Amino acid sequence: MTAREERQALTSRTPSLHDYALFRHGIEPDGRIPSRGFPLPGEFPEIDEDDELAWEPAEAAVGAVLAPLLADPDTDRAAETAQLQLASLPVEPTTVHRITYWIGRRLAPDDPVTGTARCLARRLARTGTHPAAVHAGLGLLIRLGEAEDVPLLRTLGMLEDFADPAVEALDRIDRHAAALVWLTRRGDEPRIRQLIDAAAREDSGALRALLLPPTDAPRDAPPAPWPVPVARLAEVVRLDGLLRTYPQDAALARLAARMLATMADTYVHGPRFPDYSRPVPLYEAVVAGAHRLAPDLDAHATLVSLAVDLYCGAGAVLDWPPGRREELLDTLGRLLAHPAWAAVAAKAAEGGGGEVGDVLRAGWIRRTGRRPFARRGGPDRFRLEVVVTDPAVRTLVETRILVDGLPLVASLFPIGVCRHPGALLDTGLLRAGAEPREVQLARPHCGEACCGALHVTIRREGDHVVWDGWQGVQGPQPTALRFDAAAYDAEITRAARDREWEWRAHTTALLIARGLRDRPEVLAAWDCGDVDAHPARDDPGTVVVSFLHGRGLGSGTQVPNGPQLHFEWLVPDDGSSPQAQADAAIRRLAAGDPRFLADLRHARREDAEALGFPWPEEEEA
Repeated sequence: MTAREERQALTSRTPSLHDYALFRHGIEPDGRIPSRGFPLPGEFPEIDEDDELAWEPAEAAVGAVLAPLLADPDTDRAAETAQLQLASLPVEPTTVHRITYWIGRRLAPDDPVTGTARCLARRLARTGTHPAAVHAGLGLLIRLGEAEDVPLLRTLGMLEDFADPAVEALDRIDRHAAALVWLTRRGDEPRIRQLIDAAAREDSGALRALLLPPTDAPRDAPPAPWPVPVARLAEVVRLDGLLRTYPQDAALARLAARMLATMADTYVHGPRFPDYSRPVPLYEAVVAGAHRLAPDLDAHATLVSLAVDLYCGAGAVLDWPPGRREELLDTLGRLLAHPAWAAVAAKAAEGGGGEVGDVLRAGWIRRTGRRPFARRGGPDRFRLEVVVTDPAVRTLVETRILVDGLPLVASLFPIGVCRHPGALLDTGLLRAGAEPREVQLARPHCGEACCGALHVTIRREGDHVVWDGWQGVQGPQPTALRFDAAAYDAEITRAARDREWEWRAHTTALLIARGLRDRPEVLAAWDCGDVDAHPARDDPGTVVVSFLHGRGLGSGTQVPNGPQLHFEWLVPDDGSSPQAQADAAIRRLAAGDPRFLADLRHARREDAEALGFPWPEEEEA
């Protein structure tokens, strides 16, 4: 018997993989699922690499099998036919899952085929005896699944081969079940096993105890970090419900505020709200308990971060009842205006015996803390807000664009980080001229080549500025936006002149970069150029001056793709004015070979040897 004939025979000789999962779970003495899930039964023949179809032929082959069966009202017959034919294809089961997901994506809710396709998907997932058939059912259910499919998906999620597509399907219909299946696969650590067990029992007391530090820990000790994304963890414990169960618990309120601020962070793959089923109730519960937090610098910074997010971040575009978001902002504004909270930031800003980082954080609170609450009578049609993140988290500066009071990028490109004001405001890139101009508004932290970017075309039409020609939008294509040209120009001028958001190191970095661009001979004399200066990400009080070195770079005759070295020089804050620090830094660079003042970074040994530069002996650059 050939391998292909054996695959076909499996469909009639073996129980369904769904029933096998139930059997394996039932015979476990403690009812627990192993961390990677149960393995599939027996051995399914592997597909020879020489025979395996590439993506496009595989897509055509799977489509040819499923397309005529999606509308077949006899789902038993259709499932049996699909199973036999899919098992015979030289296509990996996981590839079948991805292909059938895209087939399901093409079905609109009101498509007459959708109902029978959903029935076929359930039949394949429940009765499939070959992984390709089950993967096909799961691929369709990612798009077509409904609440009644949760038990089926949770059962299949117990098998290691199906856990990821089961989580993907559950995420759309029951995020709590998705989080539990996701977490079960990572249950090697004892704390995670305890968390899974407590969640299964719906034991609020045990969940609270697992989240918080032990009672004998120091008062300000943070809880031990979990190797779990914060939104998944919040979903497993049903964090908003836990806060309502323990409304007097200050420690839990503090932890929940930190977790929510992390979930709202846009930097890495966008905010994690899609992984939490009830973000609005969680915001309400966190704000309701905020008055129980002890006034200290960390709590103050966390609440300011949440307020900024509610004002112009991902939290602003959640599904809020009319006026509710503004009520929560008002509550936070009244709390942070209390003298006890103001005193915390003022003491840290003066030094107060704390760390340098505390001074930077307090300065950030002073510069940022009023912005979310300084609302005028009604939302502006077009508003620009320069937002700086909490320096204890990272150094990130964004130009957020608000249209009718709501952030544009968070609405259209949630995985994106808004461009720096140096790119959008200082260059005049947002200005509308006679010729249309395409402008990149945001890109993800991984770069445009990886996950795309949000672009718009800006043009002037008489007394109006028009934004259209959208590219990279995630979701429905927006209509053109029209702004009064006079008000639009005035807002860009105001935002460009407003430098209140800047801190000393940022100003110093701008002055150094500008000074070196005005005096290119300082670096060109040593075949150096492409200078940049910015605050260090892990120390926003220090400036990083970076430049490249390559043969001919100073004269503009460098060979394309020739060897080059990347240098970085750290300029710590010495307490003098930003202008004085910038002038001193440029004098030092001009005093000798800047390559021996800076540290070699991001370089290859062969490039250093080609340029005659000594390679560091201690470590690879």
